[in-house]
Amino acid sequence: MDILKTAPSLDSIVSTEKKATRDGFGAGLLEVGKKYSNSLAMCADLTGSLKMQHFQKEFPDRFFQAGISEANMMGVAAGMATAGMIPFTGTFANFSTGRVYDQVRQSIAYSHKNVKICASHAGITLGEDGATHQILEDIGMMKMLPGMTVINPCDYNQTKAATLAIAEHEGPCYLRFGRPGWPVFYPEDREFVIGKAWQLSEGSDVTILATGHLVWTAVEAARELESQGIRVELINIHTIKPLDEEAIIRSVTKTGCVVSCEEHNRYGGLGESVAQLLTTKLPSPQEFVAVDDSFGESGKPDQLLEKFGLSKPDIVQAVKKVISRK
Repeated sequence: MDILKTAPSLDSIVSTEKKATRDGFGAGLLEVGKKYSNSLAMCADLTGSLKMQHFQKEFPDRFFQAGISEANMMGVAAGMATAGMIPFTGTFANFSTGRVYDQVRQSIAYSHKNVKICASHAGITLGEDGATHQILEDIGMMKMLPGMTVINPCDYNQTKAATLAIAEHEGPCYLRFGRPGWPVFYPEDREFVIGKAWQLSEGSDVTILATGHLVWTAVEAARELESQGIRVELINIHTIKPLDEEAIIRSVTKTGCVVSCEEHNRYGGLGESVAQLLTTKLPSPQEFVAVDDSFGESGKPDQLLEKFGLSKPDIVQAVKKVISRK
């Protein structure tokens, strides 16, 4: 299990560059095209935004521009999967879920079609485009669909690796990633295993479970907490469904409390899945670092993360609060 491998110290987790997770998807999709001759890509008029132009250039006969017709794109993808292809759909997370939920549910999830729903510009770090394009409910919407795998990687390298992993996985997948440049720290040669958490540090005072962009924020918070004598066990939960229950239970058994961190509404996201697990198997104090029942708004990504309570100080505060409840 990935969680059992020796965890590095927080000091060894470094980033020397920033790349958008959507760029990791574009790079991974190109590799998928080279490896699987039955793969294809479909985009709803956002080829550049999704970084799908690399696949389009290399495999023009396997690239389909659906235009601003996302619901139709999902139906066509389901048909392509029925014919034995591996379709990757690409558009913003808001349009990959909220706009097409009926088609995803009825045409893809219900019949367990092998469609890969790839969703960029997720969360509030989409920034200036504002609440109509941001989405903070998508993880909840997708994880409730029977048989749907839900993945939320932390940086460029992990998104690239996850894109390759879902191509190998049989069944519908939802891959969530973002717009802004973000610190790259996931080892380039590390295998991505669906459903197996990645432990970044070992500790005994508190478990921090983070996903997506907030993994790096949690790294920075954990360093500050360590400097204050609080020993943090930090785990990257890149796969929301299926959840690595064994890893979470093992860690919280040791630390006795947990903080979940996500760029998503607190209702329906990672934190809710963790709470459901702990309620039934290991009742423990938990604090949530997540958007508190709100839509987003326009602004710079860092400003929005601070406003909506998703910054380093918010994680530090949540850790101290949850430890006080032990």
